Amino acid sequence: MAKPLLIACGALASDLRAVLAQLGLSDTVDIRYLPAPHHSRPERIVPAIRQQLALDDDGERTLVFGYGDCGTGGHLDLLLDEIGERAARLSGDHCYEFMAGSELFAALHEAEPGTFYLTDFLAKHFDALVWGSLGLDRHPELRDAYFGNYRRVVLLSQSDDPVVEAAGRKAAEMLGLEFEHLHVGREPFAAAVAVSVQRRVA
Repeated sequence: MAKPLLIACGALASDLRAVLAQLGLSDTVDIRYLPAPHHSRPERIVPAIRQQLALDDDGERTLVFGYGDCGTGGHLDLLLDEIGERAARLSGDHCYEFMAGSELFAALHEAEPGTFYLTDFLAKHFDALVWGSLGLDRHPELRDAYFGNYRRVVLLSQSDDPVVEAAGRKAAEMLGLEFEHLHVGREPFAAAVAVSVQRRVA
């Protein structure tokens, strides 16, 4: 029987590999990573998953999607309903909730709804995945149109790498926002993966 198929956002690749190893699951699933820039173009996520399923799903194997809703407007959950009980996704709306844990993320959002969040990956690739994808490298005058209602940037870091913190601080400066840094590690993400993946390969 084929291993469960895990289709995940490329922005999670490094952290997902780490937590799968931590949980002893590295050799129990087949993993396919989809392009990280879909993070900024959520309308592309479900079509990309469907394309991957056409290549790798035999109609019987267990499926796990390494995504939250991620801005798909419920379309990913509609796909899950279409597939049925053999498919699941990570619990939560997006990677920020995976990384922080639902309780902490809810508290952060309640304290300041106007928050732009970064993970290690997004901080390191901010220029390409945020600044460039929004066209701000060509039209920086549009910054306030995009971010005028934001008040702060919160970096939810997985590592202790000072390069990541510096990248997050630079991103906040580029956006003209206050900067806060919370080191959350990988434990909340590992817990989310365990719930959605570990029980399906047991």
